[in-house]
Amino acid sequence: MEKKEKNKLAVFLGVIGLVLFVVILAFIFWNPLPEVIQGEAEATVVRISGKVPGRIEEFRANEGEPVRKGDTLVILDSPEVLAKFEQAMAAEKAARAMNEKVDKGSRSEQLSMAYQNWQKALAALEIARKSYERVQSLFENEVVSAQKRDEAEANYRAMQATEKAAHAQYEMAKNGAQREDKLAAEAQVNRARGAVAEVESYINETFLVSPIDGEISERYPKVGELVGTGAPIMDVMDLEDMWVSFNIREDLLGDIRMGETFTAVIPALDNREVTLKVTYMKDRGSYAAWRATKTTGQFDAKTFEVKAVPTEKVEGFRPGMSVLKKR
Repeated sequence: MEKKEKNKLAVFLGVIGLVLFVVILAFIFWNPLPEVIQGEAEATVVRISGKVPGRIEEFRANEGEPVRKGDTLVILDSPEVLAKFEQAMAAEKAARAMNEKVDKGSRSEQLSMAYQNWQKALAALEIARKSYERVQSLFENEVVSAQKRDEAEANYRAMQATEKAAHAQYEMAKNGAQREDKLAAEAQVNRARGAVAEVESYINETFLVSPIDGEISERYPKVGELVGTGAPIMDVMDLEDMWVSFNIREDLLGDIRMGETFTAVIPALDNREVTLKVTYMKDRGSYAAWRATKTTGQFDAKTFEVKAVPTEKVEGFRPGMSVLKKR
């Protein structure tokens, strides 16, 4: 019995010794892995959309293709805009015709008619004048009554008024439209031109062009689909405007400061080291707290969004790639 107890004790001591030996070796050779902060590469993306509704008639660029500023990317088919353009053109032609008519004044036939009416009134006035002078002479010699003299005088006065009216009609026909009429006709032409220019701008909007140099990152509708005003059609990614975005707990910020640089690695590029410069830091709000407050003195560790840009161009660096920063 005593021998068995000694054997158990020896086994127990051996196990304890082995455990201690393993712990000592682990303590000597254990190399803790550094804490890694992971970020992701991002780039500016411009969304292509149109001001007018229409159907996708043709795509001029596919996903992944490079494009230059001003390249036509999408052609829309919008019959409504073309119909409005025809209406605007017709209205402009009508306004121009009216303006030309006002500028030219009366036609030669109208001018001739007004002149003949004036001459007719002049002849009638001359006859009325002579008749009045004869009757007046006879009245002075007491040959005719005062009633006859008054009638002749009234007819003479009436013919004077008729001659003045006919002469005014002739002068108006000869001088053309009034200044106000000309200004109104010119304003109608300008208004029609503005309507045409407006519809032409809508027609131009059926040809969507790239506002930047970049690469097509995504297309949304298919050819033949109807798209509304402002609906996204495709995205153009600017690979010259890239940055790395990190979400870092505040107690891990360490040496990360605005305007300063730090080193990170890109796993997708064989762990290539890059130097990044911090250009943006902002807390993500209380909803992004990592730890809740406890009575033990711990605090709410908030998360900060940090953006950093490479200090030099990195070949092969693309949005979506991971970027690692070691503490």
